[in-house]
Amino acid sequence: MDLYPWLVLTHVIAAFGFALSHGVSVYASFAIRRQRDPERIRALLELSSMAIGGFYLSLTVLLIAGIAAGIVGNWFGRGWIWAAIGVLIAVTVAMYAMASRYYAQIRSAVGLASMNDKKGEPPPAQIGPDELVALLDTWRPEALAAIGFIGLVLILWLMVLKPF
Repeated sequence: MDLYPWLVLTHVIAAFGFALSHGVSVYASFAIRRQRDPERIRALLELSSMAIGGFYLSLTVLLIAGIAAGIVGNWFGRGWIWAAIGVLIAVTVAMYAMASRYYAQIRSAVGLASMNDKKGEPPPAQIGPDELVALLDTWRPEALAAIGFIGLVLILWLMVLKPF
């Protein structure tokens, strides 16, 4: 039995799972920016947090299956696979750097615990409405969506057309 098509199929299914789970956070980020009610913002942040488990699981399967397919298909001698991995790393680093601290600030602003809090301490106090509006008034969701979309298009171009 040829393992390669099964690895590619697993890779593609995981990519769909990745897009589905990550899409929850993308749409939540746009909805959060339009909200002014801290309770609704908390609900959107919790919804986004719930999708993170599926995001990381599908990303892990996507990587394992993709690397395995690259090994079985003998693609690691070609430049496109290395470029795709490089784009994935660059997009991941850029999006994490732009999103993690910002959304931790928003979590803190509406009284939720965040990665910035020390273990065992109570969640921070909610900030005032004017401060919240100022924090939410940003193009961060568009910038993150643009980086993710352009990165996805580049990776798909490299994987489908294998230009080099």
